[in-house]
Amino acid sequence: MKKFGRLLTAMVTPFDDRGKVDYTQAKKLAKALLNSGSDGLVVSGTTGECPTLTQEEKLRLFDEIRSAVGNKGTIIAGTGNYSTAESTEFTKEAERTGVDGCLLVVPYYNRPTQDGLYEHFKAIAGATSLPCILYNVPGRTVTNLAAETCIKLSQIDNIVGVKEASANLEQIAKIIQGVSKDFLVYSGNDGDTFPILCLGGYGVISVISHLVGLQFKQMMDDYIKGNVEKAAAIHRNLLPLVNALFVVPNPIPVKYALNYLGFSVGKPRLPLTEPDEKSRAVIEQTLKNYKIDLPIGE
Repeated sequence: MKKFGRLLTAMVTPFDDRGKVDYTQAKKLAKALLNSGSDGLVVSGTTGECPTLTQEEKLRLFDEIRSAVGNKGTIIAGTGNYSTAESTEFTKEAERTGVDGCLLVVPYYNRPTQDGLYEHFKAIAGATSLPCILYNVPGRTVTNLAAETCIKLSQIDNIVGVKEASANLEQIAKIIQGVSKDFLVYSGNDGDTFPILCLGGYGVISVISHLVGLQFKQMMDDYIKGNVEKAAAIHRNLLPLVNALFVVPNPIPVKYALNYLGFSVGKPRLPLTEPDEKSRAVIEQTLKNYKIDLPIGE
């Protein structure tokens, strides 16, 4: 299995002035992110506004970004939703675009049981040869993927990891304790990454790496090399930026920040809107305190 890398960026989806997907800018952004610390990209995840993208738009994004970056970085396609049948078929279509893996979110709105979650993910994984990363984000889905269910799913050969955004460190510790060493536990919240590394986690699927990828990567590298105090200092320094980029729901702030800094990604699609005046001020003031790693304008 191809290694995904420790720092994956959950990439925004750029839109043009008419609200259409800007594929040219998406390819430019993908390359910029890989040049500024990211090992790979998650395309059409939460940050990519997957609920408002059509399947055709998603497949074209997978295909064009894969072609643009070549073998420079891994591409993980967001292919899961609340329907097992739709998720299964879409994952099979995404596989044909040449992506390296898929991200499967816990089904939202319909609130399945833990048995339902197990059968859902098992069905999708059984229909593809792609490595699958589970995505637990109960703040958005309502339903939590329990540690015991995650551990059971980790025994399926091509379910290779989980993006844990529950902010429940006790649950995450149980997962790390209960899975094999080659099962990848990613932080799904930027601010939880250092604590999750300390628990034995593998990496992060990040939002702030749009702006400070090299610094975030340095933090992780320092921790892995045993420079824990240095890693902790970088972590503490980045926390105000984490807070600013989640002052209103993601990806509203990060899209605003990119536009503000000169890398055009357009407005979010409705029902998301641009940040209000107070939120804009928080974002702008915080950005002044950081050296931005993304090669803006290149």
